[in-house]
Amino acid sequence: QVQLVESGGGLVQAGGSLRLSCAASGRTFSANSMGWFRQAPGKEREFVAVITWSGDSTDYADSVKGRFTISRDNAKNTVYLQMNSLKPEDTAVYYCAAGNYRTVVAGAGDYWGQGTQVTVSS
Repeated sequence: QVQLVESGGGLVQAGGSLRLSCAASGRTFSANSMGWFRQAPGKEREFVAVITWSGDSTDYADSVKGRFTISRDNAKNTVYLQMNSLKPEDTAVYYCAAGNYRTVVAGAGDYWGQGTQVTVSS
C-alpha cells in the first residue's frame, strides 16, 4: 500500500515557477513509477509527466516539455515536479500517481494523491 500527499501548489504569475512535491508512505515506493497529472475545471484529467522507479527515464506531455521537470528522491520517498515558465493554461489541480509505468502513463495508476491546486494568473 502506498499513500501519496501532494504539496507546493499555489498562486503564481505567468512566467513564474513552482515546485510540487509528492510524499509517499509505504515500503514499495521505490518500486513504483511515479507520474503527475492535472485536471483543469471542466476538462478531463491529463497526463503531465512520468518517471521510472530508478529515475533514469522520464516522459512529458508535449504541452510541458522544456518547461517542467520531474525527478524523484527514493531516500526521501518523494517525487517532484519543477514547473518553470508557467502559463495561465497550466492552471489545474495537480495529482501524483504511482504504479506500473504503463498504467501510470495511461492514467490508471494504482495509487493517487488528493491533489494540489496550481493557479497561474495572467
